Amino acid sequence: MRKALSALAISALMLMFSSTSIVAQDEQTTEVQSEQTEAQAQEQSETSIQATPVEEVQEEKTFHQIIKEKFIEGGPEFMGIVLIALILGLAISIERIIYLNLANTNNEKLIAKVEDALNSGGIEKAKEICRNTRGPVASIFYQGLDRYSEGIDIVEKSIVSYGGVMMGQLERGVSWISLFIALAPMLGFMGTVIGMIQAFDAIEAAGDISPSLVAGGIKVALLTTVFGLIVAMILQVFYNYIIAKIDSITNSMEEASISLIDLLVKYNHKQSK
Repeated sequence: MRKALSALAISALMLMFSSTSIVAQDEQTTEVQSEQTEAQAQEQSETSIQATPVEEVQEEKTFHQIIKEKFIEGGPEFMGIVLIALILGLAISIERIIYLNLANTNNEKLIAKVEDALNSGGIEKAKEICRNTRGPVASIFYQGLDRYSEGIDIVEKSIVSYGGVMMGQLERGVSWISLFIALAPMLGFMGTVIGMIQAFDAIEAAGDISPSLVAGGIKVALLTTVFGLIVAMILQVFYNYIIAKIDSITNSMEEASISLIDLLVKYNHKQSK
């Protein structure tokens, strides 16, 4: 009997130890699993934090893309017309700037060459120098020297007349630039008015004044005005530069013409002696 009770006690102790060991193992496994889940959560949060600025950088749009989207939103009808005005205005402006820069010469150097030619070779040599020199001043000098045989008065008249011709060539195409400057904002305003009319038509068709519908229509309508004003400002800068360049060349032409008359008067006195 004692042996049976001792065996039962030993078996009970063994069961207790085994159960406690199992419970301890279960607790260890749960702790390990909880630590693993916490580590995974931290890694996911870190990766999400690192990926967020990358996605934000990728979502940022370039200036070219923004301009393209706004141009399409404004409608191709009036935005296209304003764009054509910008292209034509820039083409004429660039052509005028190149022409005026080529027409701008060193007048003092030309006057010195003409004076040396008059003293050494006479009128014909001076005419040859003017013929081989580019620019409106050289052309005016050539016309004045070509009329020298008819008298100083005729030379002055020919210089004034041909100076007007050169002024016309310098100002050629400038009126078109001023036209595009005035036309671009007006086309933008017209697109805005038509866009507003279309927006109110959409509100009437919907039968409800939705804030999103009104705001969207007004935004699209105002884009044409903004684009027209930008075009006008760009062309205005080129126009003012061209006008200032023409004024500078005109003043140099007048000064050079006076110097030529003085040279011919001196040459005439020398020849009369």
